[in-house]
Amino acid sequence: MFTFVLLNVILFYFSLRNVIYSISKNYLKTKILQTTKEIYLLAIESSCDDTGAAVLHNDTVLSNIIANQDIHAEYGGVVPELASRAHQQNIVPVVHRALQKANIGKNQLSAIVFTKGPGLLGSLLVGTSFAKSMAQALNIPLLSVNHMQAHVLAHFINDDAQQKPEFPFLCLTISGGHTQIVKVNSHLDMEILGETLDDAVGECYDKSAKILGLDYPGGPLIDKLAQKGNPDAFAFPKPKVDGLDFSFSGLKTSILYFVQKETAKNPLFIEEHIEDICASIQKRIVSILMDKLEKAVKQTGITQVAIAGGVSANSEIRKQLKDKENDGWTTYIPKFEYTTDNAAMIGIVGYYKLLNNDIDDVKTVATARLSVEDK
Repeated sequence: MFTFVLLNVILFYFSLRNVIYSISKNYLKTKILQTTKEIYLLAIESSCDDTGAAVLHNDTVLSNIIANQDIHAEYGGVVPELASRAHQQNIVPVVHRALQKANIGKNQLSAIVFTKGPGLLGSLLVGTSFAKSMAQALNIPLLSVNHMQAHVLAHFINDDAQQKPEFPFLCLTISGGHTQIVKVNSHLDMEILGETLDDAVGECYDKSAKILGLDYPGGPLIDKLAQKGNPDAFAFPKPKVDGLDFSFSGLKTSILYFVQKETAKNPLFIEEHIEDICASIQKRIVSILMDKLEKAVKQTGITQVAIAGGVSANSEIRKQLKDKENDGWTTYIPKFEYTTDNAAMIGIVGYYKLLNNDIDDVKTVATARLSVEDK
């Protein structure tokens, strides 16, 4: 008898909780719909090793603050435990600074936006927990964002220095964790046409840099040195991958064997040829990306093409994409501050989700794995 009563109490509790969630969510939707002309969003990004907070007024960025974690350079890559600890230290001052710079009080905020995934779970949990707590304390909507969608939608931040693509368009999303060609049908509807089967392009850059004895992150260093070198000095193999998918693990291995072979003959090989090696590596990496992108344009007939993600800051990728305008492409290159992980891009996705009444509740959880196709 006692067990039966207890079971009914538990069922009643969960039913009541769901009703309260539903009422609260609908109330907040109505509240936002009444004030869509004046939306102020606080966005939080904590997917990897940078703690970011931004304030947006509708689709315009008022502040975009980032706290970097330099400690990872000592280990040649991001250490998850150290990253999550640093987020805990940084998130309060970063949010405070973002509100302060935007000259916005927390009571003026319309909603809190945060990165749900993908990323390092420990890092994501810091941002998720903070966002949930703040949204509940202020009794305003909570919006979870797909980090990969955010890289793509960074192009839609209201900024006179960059144009907004028209739908549908193709986006080459390239970062330390992802390499994808995405067909973007609308702000919240994206389709993967091709992606890496192993290493991401950013990983290939960083691991190649490590082979050469360069510091982390190595991608920007290779790009800088490559600009002074001869891209035809050394030849690296091109991976044979069907369709629009990518593979970089074989290229990384061939670079390793090449360097080992040459340094066995000449211990000063890297030092004497570092610029030419970097230029040759960059030439092959960029050719892999551009060949697949050209194939995607040919297959889909879509000539509006954008790039996004941390590696989209690479000078050679930007140059070669811009050159494709001579072939009839319309290209979109993000501002440098919107290429690496930042909260402004999280906020712009939150803005469109809010207009679409796509509001979350406190039951939303962070997830380390999330496809760009997932909402």
